[in-house]
Amino acid sequence: MHFLLYVLAAILVVFFVYQGFMSLPPKATPEQVAQVQKMIDDNAIFIASKSNCPHCKSAIATLFYEWKVPVGDALVLQLDTMEDGPIIQQALEQINGQRTVPHIYIGKEFIGGNDKLQQLSYSGALKWKLEKVVKI
Repeated sequence: MHFLLYVLAAILVVFFVYQGFMSLPPKATPEQVAQVQKMIDDNAIFIASKSNCPHCKSAIATLFYEWKVPVGDALVLQLDTMEDGPIIQQALEQINGQRTVPHIYIGKEFIGGNDKLQQLSYSGALKWKLEKVVKI
């Protein structure tokens, strides 16, 4: 009886591990990575976000409400509302190595996530970075 329970448990573990690996989005192609890199390069500020992420909301509030970054100077993608959002997130991970959102770029420079943005804001370095690429 115990043997059967162990076998059943092992089968369930294998099944769930397999499902987890199979649900990962496919790796972005070189063309997709190049398209995402172009979006970064073509915008003074680029943010890849998710609409339900509190860290993303905080980063967006910091840039647009606290620092008064003009909305037209930034590209903000809400990845969870986009059909190709998972691929864009995979491409960003391939570009900068970060898996989590937000992905924040200022003047083509990868800043990181909200924690790094808040550190820059607190230290005063964010003002200098923003003034190089937008009128604030």
